[in-house]
Amino acid sequence: MAIKVGDKLPHFTALDSDGNAFDSKMYDGKSLVIYFYPKDDTRVCTEQACSFRDQYEDFKTLGAEVIGVSSDSVKSHQKFASRYRLPFILLSDSNKKLRKLFGVSNDLLGLLPGRVTYVIDKNGIVQLVFNSMSGKIHIQKALQILKTM
Repeated sequence: MAIKVGDKLPHFTALDSDGNAFDSKMYDGKSLVIYFYPKDDTRVCTEQACSFRDQYEDFKTLGAEVIGVSSDSVKSHQKFASRYRLPFILLSDSNKKLRKLFGVSNDLLGLLPGRVTYVIDKNGIVQLVFNSMSGKIHIQKALQILKTM
């Protein structure tokens, strides 16, 4: 069952790009922008990650933490984050548990993992679910919602 606007963010854990355990409960009381993307070091995914990086301070100013999620390994995330100086959290979902938990499906052709962004408010309530294979527009949509919260 896919997470939708108005739902409470479910509790989850995963490994971050440093191999450390990430627990969503550590972010209770904080706004989050969680974005699922297909693959590290691909053109659109890199553009999207770099757009989040370039506007990261805007997200922080609005009180939100950015979290990127893909099925890539911790090692792949380390290289990706280092190469593009990504200041935000990347989570490895190699077993696709988070994709299932959030209900992120593949693209229309079924070939690529989906690209979906969620904005969660300080109370843990989902305020935005944006599904589009276009990368950069996710940043604009997330900032728009955060500015109204």
